Amino acid sequence: MFNDGQDKNAPVLAGAVHDVTIEGIAREGDGIARIQGFVIFVPGTKVGDHVKIKIEKVLRKFAIAALETT
Repeated sequence: MFNDGQDKNAPVLAGAVHDVTIEGIAREGDGIARIQGFVIFVPGTKVGDHVKIKIEKVLRKFAIAALETT
């Protein structure tokens, strides 16, 4: 029933790193990016930012990521 929080139909995987552009801001203030239309919330960003992110958690309708600091 539970699968460690990873949705098998999502176009992203937890732990993956992506380059994205922040397209909007959510109600809570997190930046919103999209990969293949799939919403990813990225705290600490603003519209227009081009950032490298690491996917932390993938849910059915969205993912949560952090800024990648390599």
